[in-house]
Order: sequence, then C-alpha cells, then structure tokens
Amino acid sequence: MALISLKNVAVQFRVDAENGKTLKSTAAQLFMRRRTTPRIIHALRSVSLDIESGERVGIIGANGAGKSTLLKVMARIYRPHSGEASIHGHVCPLFEFVTGFEMDANGWDNIRTRALLLGMSAAEIDQKIHEIAAFTHLDEFLDYPVRCYSSGMLLRLAFAASTAVDPEILLLDEVVAAGDAAFMEQAKRRMDELLLRANIVVFVSHSLSLVESLCDRVIWLDRGTVMFDGPCREAIPAYERHASGG
Repeated sequence: MALISLKNVAVQFRVDAENGKTLKSTAAQLFMRRRTTPRIIHALRSVSLDIESGERVGIIGANGAGKSTLLKVMARIYRPHSGEASIHGHVCPLFEFVTGFEMDANGWDNIRTRALLLGMSAAEIDQKIHEIAAFTHLDEFLDYPVRCYSSGMLLRLAFAASTAVDPEILLLDEVVAAGDAAFMEQAKRRMDELLLRANIVVFVSHSLSLVESLCDRVIWLDRGTVMFDGPCREAIPAYERHASGG
C-alpha cells in the first residue's frame, strides 16, 4: 500500500556569504569589512503528516513557503536535516522534467534514460517507447540530438516520457505548459488519465481553483510550517482570509 509519512521533518539550507559574487560586489568588498557568517534558511520546520492510498492532497502557500521543498522530500530528492521521512510505493515526480537528459543524445535515447530514471524496466520501455514517441509528434526529430530542439520540443519529449509510467505516488509541481493549444489539450487528457491511475496524488499550485478541483485535502504551508491540514472546503477559505489580511 502506498504511504507517505513524515515525522517532525526539518530541512535547512546554508547560504554562504561568499557565494554568488559578482565583479561589482568583489570590488566593493575591498573597501568594506567582509561578511563571512553564513545564513541558515529553514525551509521546513517540524513537519508531520501522513498521506495514505486514495488521497488527493494539495499543497498551497506563498512563494518561499516550502511547498517545493516538501515535494522534494517526498520524492527522496532532499533528505531531512532532522526527523523521519518514510515513503512507501513507486514515486513519479513530475517536476524538473529534463533531469537526466543528455543533450548530445537523440530523442529515442533520452526517452529511455528518462523512463529508466522513473523506475520503468527495460522490457516496459520497449513495450511503450513507440507510443511515447507518437505522443510527442516530433517524428524525424527524434533521430536528432536534443541540443537541436527548441524548449517546447524538449518539454514535449520530457512530458511524454514522464507521463508514461504507472505511479503509485504522483507528485506534481504546478501545471505543465507543453506547447501549442492542440498539444496542451492532449497533455491535459494524459494528466487526467495519470491522476486516475495513481494511488496517491500530491499537487503543489498557486491556483486555488485548480487545487479545489483536483484535491479533497489541503496542506497550507507558511515559512516552512504547516498552518492548516484538512478538508479543501475549510483550508482554502482560511488561506484566503489570511492572504487578504482578514
């Protein structure tokens, strides 16, 4: 059974004062005391939650609230600084689509690479690769290195490969813009099918109406802290009152 269980999870990032220097800032430091103390950003603070099979959960909050960090903990990309994260089930993270792509390899090879990263077996890839290729509408361009692709073509390829899996846990970060209107309609149908196949769906978005249409439970984050975790019909009005200062 698919399950996400977080117990007092905290994630911190250290931002070194000397990182990200520009020529201008380097010159300015010659005439002032250098700042050497690093800054600690608390992305998540003691987050505890359980998500079980059958749940559709939305994560909302302002920019910098920790939404994407929480999703990456669930995807096993980030390890907690403290606390425990137990993830049971095949995870399909639909964000950072082009992770693992080789720009000098052709479209066919990159379909295989992306599918392997998402946990598909070689036999499953062989079975699905022509359906994935047809979905992209890239035709002969699949024989070319992906460094020759436009950004829209690259996203089509990544989207087609990433959504061919049968996930137990589906993690979504915002809505995918994958090309022209015809392809967007095709992509929407694909996403609807994927949502139905997944046991657990966790969806991060700034669109409250979209969260309301897809999710029955909402987690509201603010500066890394869970402010509300409960039914969508209660969470969204509470968040809107807070955002409006009410």
